[in-house]
Amino acid sequence: MGGPWQSPGTCMLLVLLLALPMLWVRATHPDCSVVLYFQKQEAECLEIIRSESQTPAPPGPRGQHGCLTEWDGVSCWSAVPVGQSRAVACPDILHVFKKSKALIWRNCTESGWSFPSPPYYNACELEAIGSNNDTEAKKGYFVTMKVLYTCGYSTSLAALFLAIGIFSCFRKLHCTRNSIHIHFFTSFILRGAAVFIKDAVLFSDESVDHCTMSTVNCKAAIAFFQYSVLANFYWLLVEGMYLQTLLLLTFTSDKRYIWWYILVGWGVPMLTVCVWVVTRLQYDDHGCWDDYTSLYWWVIKAPILLAIFVNFLIFLNVTRMLAQKIRSPDISKNYKQQYMRLTKSTLLLIPLFGVHYVVFALFPEHIGVDARLYFELVLGSYQGFLVALLYCFLNGEVQAEIKRNWGKWQLSMESNVFNLVTQDFTA
Repeated sequence: MGGPWQSPGTCMLLVLLLALPMLWVRATHPDCSVVLYFQKQEAECLEIIRSESQTPAPPGPRGQHGCLTEWDGVSCWSAVPVGQSRAVACPDILHVFKKSKALIWRNCTESGWSFPSPPYYNACELEAIGSNNDTEAKKGYFVTMKVLYTCGYSTSLAALFLAIGIFSCFRKLHCTRNSIHIHFFTSFILRGAAVFIKDAVLFSDESVDHCTMSTVNCKAAIAFFQYSVLANFYWLLVEGMYLQTLLLLTFTSDKRYIWWYILVGWGVPMLTVCVWVVTRLQYDDHGCWDDYTSLYWWVIKAPILLAIFVNFLIFLNVTRMLAQKIRSPDISKNYKQQYMRLTKSTLLLIPLFGVHYVVFALFPEHIGVDARLYFELVLGSYQGFLVALLYCFLNGEVQAEIKRNWGKWQLSMESNVFNLVTQDFTA
């Protein structure tokens, strides 16, 4: 008994076209909130219509039964008898529509539902949006952002692979401390790879509707990305734990703890992601699981905040212990240099990696989007390079070992050349 005033979905299309500039301004996946909101409302309405269709209609002319429940593309109009009216409010979508007490009315007549009065485009006012120039500027901004973080992750990956190669090739550098560094570097490599995989799966095809995309591949890409981020934070926690253990247990072998460190660095993130995947499959299996407004996002966010909090406590405790160790006359000069070398790197990284995450975790996802993207994508993409720089390239022990092997190689080459010349001369 739908009225002749529109084709199905016309109003929804109109609202989406009006809201499109706002979607560009807001940027990240929550931009899909408009589409997802209407999909949810439509699904609920169609369920009501389906249940009504299974109920036998009373005898009598069809027009006297009233107007059946109808989805008009924007709102769900519940069934009413002929001669009565129904009112609905404007769609309740934060940051898209202004709060309004206006109601849209429709009457049920013998010929069906009447036209909405007032029309949606008069009753429901959009929030202030930017001009087309602003929209184009935002599009250019995001393209630039992608180029910057692509360069950042590429630089980090190259530096991290080189650092792992250095720690692996030189036997003198094989120790528990550098093994932990290698695991830490690997977590950054996974994170960089996860970003490129996520971009390839989610955004390689511009014809795909990212708001409704819900494939196994995209969910696996997001799950892998979340695992790599968790592993990043937990291996930084392991770095802090190792430093504290080194200061507390000066004369105890640290090899006995390596499997506990591996369990924390790789095992806890794996367990967390498995819980998150099962939770999403059971209770919130829509989209590509990259909707950070979901309450289930806290399954990922809470362990990260916990790791940052524990690392901050370690930061304070290590600073206190280090001051005591340096002033102690019982500690040899070599141990003091070892403490200082490892401590300078780890104490710099703990606040550097954690502060921005804590700050942004306290605000809703739509607040400070530009700053959030800059810190998490652009600056975050160079974190791997910074880690390789601090723990490997600026490490005096690494530099000394490279110089020593370089000298040996030069002497070997000179010896080979001398032998070759001697052989030619004697011949």
